[in-house]
Amino acid sequence: MAIKSYDVVIIGAGITGTMTAFQIAKYNLKVAVLEAGIDVASGSTRANSAIVHAGYDAKEGTLKALLNVKGCEMMEGITSQLGVHYKKCGSLVIGFNARDLEELKKLKARGEINGVKGLRILSRSELLKMEPNVSRDAKHALYAPSAGIVCPYDLAYAVAENSATNGTDYYFEFKVDKIDYDGKAYTIYAGEEKVKAKYVVNAAGCYADEIAKMIDDDLPFEIIPRRGEYMLLDKSEGKVAKHTIFVTPNEKGKGILVSPTVDGNIIVGPNANIVDSKADTSVTEDGLDEIAKGARIIMPGINLNAVITTFAGVRPTPTSGDFYIRESEKCKNFIHAAGIESPGLASAPAVSEYIVDILKNCGLSMRKRKNYIETRTINGNCKLFYEMTERERKEAIKNDPKYAKMICRCEMVTEGDIINAINRPIKAKTIDMVKRRTRAGMGRCQGAHCRTKVAEIIARELGIDISEVKKFSSNSNLLLGKTK
Repeated sequence: MAIKSYDVVIIGAGITGTMTAFQIAKYNLKVAVLEAGIDVASGSTRANSAIVHAGYDAKEGTLKALLNVKGCEMMEGITSQLGVHYKKCGSLVIGFNARDLEELKKLKARGEINGVKGLRILSRSELLKMEPNVSRDAKHALYAPSAGIVCPYDLAYAVAENSATNGTDYYFEFKVDKIDYDGKAYTIYAGEEKVKAKYVVNAAGCYADEIAKMIDDDLPFEIIPRRGEYMLLDKSEGKVAKHTIFVTPNEKGKGILVSPTVDGNIIVGPNANIVDSKADTSVTEDGLDEIAKGARIIMPGINLNAVITTFAGVRPTPTSGDFYIRESEKCKNFIHAAGIESPGLASAPAVSEYIVDILKNCGLSMRKRKNYIETRTINGNCKLFYEMTERERKEAIKNDPKYAKMICRCEMVTEGDIINAINRPIKAKTIDMVKRRTRAGMGRCQGAHCRTKVAEIIARELGIDISEVKKFSSNSNLLLGKTK
């Protein structure tokens, strides 16, 4: 069997990898993305704070600072182009005493050096006017109006689907275990599977150091897996916070936050604890207690009885404290994009442009694609039923009666939405893949009433038995067998 060859292969389908594929798809090149997981955004991108940071936190002069501010500025245009929910809600860093005020002033000065616009120090009365439910002990706040919120995996899906529409190939459950280089091209293996590429981008997140070692290259820092746990509150609590609210940061990072989401929930977290395993996304009782305590410092009256789910993600924290994006010193045309921790989501648009510039400097010929498709459409429609106007809903039902059949009542997801998700450019083949594309199962009941209906639709559309339907991975069958 012939090995498929590409101009560029990207290892990792998180937000860095998919955003890079999105940028490269504008050019007349053969591109592939290799992902160890079953879906786009299977790692850190799937479980983070969903914050588009303004850029005042990163140390002056770092790559992180440069790309955070630029990426934040680019985010609105990209989300508008691809039909992704984005809200420039602004962020607040609150302080409780004179020491905190001095730190807020330092953050403001740093942000202004970094190029963040509109930063202001608020008085207690100004803060309470903007956020009436915040702690009465808060004396000051740093306000960053350019900060925003976005659904991280929806953004990753959008850029991935756009790149796939423009010819990018995606390989899932392709866990890279060996890379050979003959001086001209790389052969990348996952067991018996293999592909070839002239240029490689290492965007493997927590595993970027392991990918580097496969070409006998050592990153000049260590990647520390740091787990962050979260609580998600029901939409009934969605109005308790209008902005993303932090406390003054410490040595662990930005700390626990309280923030609205683009879908109308409230997210609380994360903590930041070093773990032994890069795959340790467990949620702990101590961790949730830590988050609850941190949330009540920000907002004492927050209703944590309204938590509908908890989750955790692991982020690749570099001991260098900065992003590492450059060509390998050992192997030509192999680009590392490593140590991309927070604010990696906000920085992703600028990170991807930075990688494209490196590829150009390495000698990759990049001619603009003549038939480039700029938008993202899902079978001619990028809107879900709950997003449509009444007129659009009537038209959707008229064209396809399956839009009249409600499957998930909590989130207003129809059978038409689910079928669309299964047949998108990157197909949803599991219950969780459908869930993240449509929100079926993300509501108050967390799928108790709709999960089996979703499984039935997946089985029918894919032409498989319902016992073969998976929840999230290849070994997560929903049903084990028949009882009668």
